[in-house]
Amino acid sequence: MSGFSLQYPSSRELTCGDLLAQSLKQLGVEVAFGLHGGHLDAFLVGCEMVGIRLVDTRHETVAVQAAERYSRMSTKPAYFSKERISFSNGLAGLATAYGDRSPILCITSSPPTRDTENNSLQGLVDQVVAARPITKFAHRVVAPEECPRIVSHALRIAQASPPGPVLLDFPIDVLFSPIHPKLISWGSITSSPTYPPGPHSEAIEAAAELIRNAKRPVIITGTGARSSEARKSIFKMAEKCDIPVFNSSKYASFTPQSPMLSEGTAGVLGRLTYANLARPDLILLLGARTGMFLGGRNGAIIPDKECALVQVDCDGGEIGRSLPIELGIVSDIEAFALAMNNRLETADYQGSVDKAWVQSVLGLSSAESPFESDAQESSSGLLHPYHAMKHVFSAVEPGSIVILDGGEAGAWAADLARYSKPSTVMTSTGYLGFLGTGFGYTLGSAIAAPNRKIVNIQGDGSAGFHLMELDTYKRFGLNVMTVIVNNSVWGMSINGQDIVYGTATSERPISSLDPGTEYDVVAKGLQNTSAKVSQIAEVQPTVTRFQAQKGPSCINLIVDRKPVHPITTLMVGLTDSPDAVVVPYYDNIPRAHYNV
Repeated sequence: MSGFSLQYPSSRELTCGDLLAQSLKQLGVEVAFGLHGGHLDAFLVGCEMVGIRLVDTRHETVAVQAAERYSRMSTKPAYFSKERISFSNGLAGLATAYGDRSPILCITSSPPTRDTENNSLQGLVDQVVAARPITKFAHRVVAPEECPRIVSHALRIAQASPPGPVLLDFPIDVLFSPIHPKLISWGSITSSPTYPPGPHSEAIEAAAELIRNAKRPVIITGTGARSSEARKSIFKMAEKCDIPVFNSSKYASFTPQSPMLSEGTAGVLGRLTYANLARPDLILLLGARTGMFLGGRNGAIIPDKECALVQVDCDGGEIGRSLPIELGIVSDIEAFALAMNNRLETADYQGSVDKAWVQSVLGLSSAESPFESDAQESSSGLLHPYHAMKHVFSAVEPGSIVILDGGEAGAWAADLARYSKPSTVMTSTGYLGFLGTGFGYTLGSAIAAPNRKIVNIQGDGSAGFHLMELDTYKRFGLNVMTVIVNNSVWGMSINGQDIVYGTATSERPISSLDPGTEYDVVAKGLQNTSAKVSQIAEVQPTVTRFQAQKGPSCINLIVDRKPVHPITTLMVGLTDSPDAVVVPYYDNIPRAHYNV
């Protein structure tokens, strides 16, 4: 096959496992995350032979999440699971990747084909069937020589718009079977890559007209606009038209820089009314999905009246999913921004933007927080969470990658991460809201960007999911600093209960954790440099010291559970109206009235 030279082992036969590894290598895969399992040894040995790096975790879910995060930065990951029980452990990660549109390939193995329905080891669950609802494509490979064609097909599906996870299962007898070279089906394994969809010319004209007439336009970017080339083109358009740019809270990239890029995420648009500023009359959503990360349908971030909404997404099904739109464009974001810039260059652009409003909006994120004047320590002697996190980020190395996990811990960190001048801030909980995902995202980031420092922010609740991955960080010598914001409760849960049920009663079901848990001691046992920090004067020196060293570290940061973060109050949606039933985390529902 032209462009593909098979590598033959020197002391054994060429197997399907070898062919699988070589197919992935040919398609650009460089890293595989997962756990060892004898079912997959033929593949793992093949990976070693062709130079695919194997990164093993302490839990299968983390392996999928690491591949998901790696795909955000490198675009060509692979994840492998060992046997069926491991696949079941990894389902949560696969579901998150599906919800967040991450293009990853999951490789699993299963009992021999002759042993189906034979009470074989881990033969109960058909993982192809189980995976289909949460993948774009799931398939069992039963002919070894078909491997290159199917792998190429699966990866193209994963990367096609909209991207998402795919799964290939190889029964163990297939994976260990010798290959007949003349029977190999190569498919499109050496074909040139496909190009993403571009915008229609009429759509560009319509968008240009809306921008030209807008007085208060805003751009909100999401994960679909994460590539550096897309962002350069977006900033060129924004600077030409004087449009402020806001990252969504799901994915905030600060490289490259632009005078039109806000330091705050799109959430600060909710402050416009309180700042006596008019709200936007045009919003361009570029690769940013509506829903929980943009305020849902409550109008707090995206006005529900007197604001035109232009939504550009590679997935036509996302356009108008939850909000009415003025113009929908199915396109890759870079292709859209390039087309817009070409359109703007062909004619004299004369917009009507209120430049004073633009500068006021860009300054919203630097406005003083209402918590700034609070005491740095509470009356109980515990650290104020706002001040504790501000001191953390004031000492973080500029250009670091910040991963956010947890409830209120992640919310406090999101408000203050800008003090570290980060390259990227990513909320790991995603559209499914899974906690603990940050450990895998951190691992994937550290493997993809080994020259950057990674800051892994965890609440003490989310930390309990995958704390053993500190061992993984140590084994691979990763420059990861984990900060566990420890208030000994499920913060968003217990504070939400306070809001809904009042503080007069002490009944708080299953929302407390043990204040005696010493995360720093656990981290030390896992060979991470660690410290317990409970004094404000200790925060910055500890962060500075840990970031200056090589290898992983962990800070057990002791904070108070009060004050309540505003996001909790917003999400609970408490109201004095007798006609509404409060439904935490969602829109309130009208109370049913019956005539008696």
